Amino acid sequence: MNYLGIDYEIKNVPVLDPGFIPFGVWAIEYLKGASHPIKVAVEREDGLVSVRESAIRGPEFAEANLRYVERLIKFELWSIGGFKVYLCGCDDIAQKLAAAYSPEGERHFDFEFVGDVYEKPLEVIAVDEAHFPAANESAKQIGGHMEGCRIGFDAGGSDRKMSAVIDGEPVYSEEVVWFPKITEDPEYHFNEIVTAFKTAASKMPRVDAIGVSSAGTFVGNSPMVASLFIKVPRERRDEVKSIYDRAGAEIGDVPLVVANDGDVTALAGYMSTGEGDILGIAMGTSEAVGYVNNDGNVLGWINELAFAPVDLSPNAMQDEWSTDFGVGCKYFSQDAVIKLAPAANIILDPALSPAEKLKVVQGLANNGDEAALDIYRSIGCYLAHTLVLYSMFYEIKTLLVLGRVASGDGGDLLISECNRVLAEEYPELAEQIKVTLPDEKMRRVGQSVAAASLPEL
Repeated sequence: MNYLGIDYEIKNVPVLDPGFIPFGVWAIEYLKGASHPIKVAVEREDGLVSVRESAIRGPEFAEANLRYVERLIKFELWSIGGFKVYLCGCDDIAQKLAAAYSPEGERHFDFEFVGDVYEKPLEVIAVDEAHFPAANESAKQIGGHMEGCRIGFDAGGSDRKMSAVIDGEPVYSEEVVWFPKITEDPEYHFNEIVTAFKTAASKMPRVDAIGVSSAGTFVGNSPMVASLFIKVPRERRDEVKSIYDRAGAEIGDVPLVVANDGDVTALAGYMSTGEGDILGIAMGTSEAVGYVNNDGNVLGWINELAFAPVDLSPNAMQDEWSTDFGVGCKYFSQDAVIKLAPAANIILDPALSPAEKLKVVQGLANNGDEAALDIYRSIGCYLAHTLVLYSMFYEIKTLLVLGRVASGDGGDLLISECNRVLAEEYPELAEQIKVTLPDEKMRRVGQSVAAASLPEL
């Protein structure tokens, strides 16, 4: 196979998406012929800087060079986060990317997202060695505090989960359907959150702390950008930024900590196994990702891999929100199931919601329908090839797969197919990474119970 003059090979292609071009696999082959060194640094809050050394090919590969560097920066912006990108060794590419990552450029969504998160404009600048910044990373402890009476709240896109937890043991849990992503009035979200908090409080003698697991990108407890509030008008953004703190104040003056749901997923895995280097991927409404290192600490990265590149195919599906093509949310979420259904000759009623469409396919898979099972085989194949990419940025010993997409017989097949492709094509990764669903212990801990452990008393 060849893309932009670079030959690459995958023996296992997704059965329903034979045109899939895995970015990580292609990048490895591209780099074998790259001899001109470059450096990339991404700066984020508090002077934190992530640095990566790489290389590009000669001028005859100009199109491939631009594609590689642009996708590399795109991945770093959505995995690490940051508002300033420094490029050393490829000034011409830096100039083109500065135009792309601008209010009028092709990557205007990324520009606007960065502005919302960091409240600073995104910059891509060319620098020489003398002005290239040094790396400055800082991992942070997260959660694991179990003493006292705690509320754990997990804000999903389709349902909200709550647990009342006393000394690490859930005494009450509930799951309630809600509609945050289609509701414009933030008072709806506020009232739903407060209702969950008050219900949990009624099940315990007191409340010592509140922990929240929520989709989105946060500064402190403030959701700077979150799909849960996608319909809320921008002029009411301040109400969203304070929503969890205000809801907590309805319960009392107790510690409250909000964390990205992906990080809480990885934390739950660490709490249940005692082992770190866990990448958690929740395949639900979108792709939620979190990571804890060997010490069970988070890196302080945003881990928004729903918008990070996965597929380089010119025919990759476009994400409606970010407007980019071939990004993770179309490969590791209910959107992936819906995207692949036509190729499996499964006709889904357009009047159904995405969650309802997923249930239809899950029902077919649970009944042994081979077309539906091919959807899960394809997603498992996507995942195996994408682990080549993810392992370039994260030290992974355990890949924990959660979410509605991974439930039922289809989820089991997804995992087994991923492990099969890893063993056949990437045996070193197969030895290094355990790809698994949550065990019973983690299911008992659960996302909302792990969330309850976030605040320190």
